[in-house]
Amino acid sequence: MLIIVPPSESKRPPAAAGAPVDLDRLSFPELTATRRTIADALVRTSGDLDAFRRLQVRPTKAPEVAANTHLFELPAVPVLELYTGPLHDGLDSAGLSRAAAERAQGSLVVNSALWGLLRPSDRVPPYRLHVCAHLVGLEDIEPLWRESVPDVLAKAAGPAGVVVDLRSPTYQATGRPAGLGDRTVTLRVDLGPRGDRIGDVVAKRVRGEAAHHLLERGVDPQDAGELAAVLAARWPARLAPPDRAGHAWTLTLSID
Repeated sequence: MLIIVPPSESKRPPAAAGAPVDLDRLSFPELTATRRTIADALVRTSGDLDAFRRLQVRPTKAPEVAANTHLFELPAVPVLELYTGPLHDGLDSAGLSRAAAERAQGSLVVNSALWGLLRPSDRVPPYRLHVCAHLVGLEDIEPLWRESVPDVLAKAAGPAGVVVDLRSPTYQATGRPAGLGDRTVTLRVDLGPRGDRIGDVVAKRVRGEAAHHLLERGVDPQDAGELAAVLAARWPARLAPPDRAGHAWTLTLSID
């Protein structure tokens, strides 16, 4: 099983001390060149007069934008300790049992606009970069990642087992696992069979809780049906097949 987790715009502030990021020690070394290209462009963009426009942030984020200019000097922390948004709150990596945390090392990847794909043990600094930003000299980030992320995800998924994609469509656009549509499942959250929608914050948190549940259960579902059965033990679940060949399954979890 492979669980693909999005990043979060909210992050913990820089640590007081510690070693900076070492690009050559991050997982998935085939992404190193692209990481360096985007990181260098982010540092340059963040020091320009039009940084707020290019990064699509308000002036209130000035301290975070300024910190980008020191990206390679800031102390790095384990990736799951960096993000603080609702999905990562639901994932609650600090609350995982030792066995579940060990499973996460091999079963979970985080999809970052800056770093591409990361394993839980990778160490990176805080940064401010959304995947829709327009960096100096690069403009769009998505096409760069689409050149490599699909194949890297497919390799990480291996020859068998389900792929659980917890990303939003925006981050899915950086690349879905190449050729694994029949094994990939996206998770949605609603209020019941009528399909009533809920707020994004709650939906993200439940998706994170689903990942926590899967890691704690220690299961390795081989297809969408087995995944639905595991999650149905905690949430009412409805599984829908792909709308066409090569697309992902959709599993909807309902909450009261």
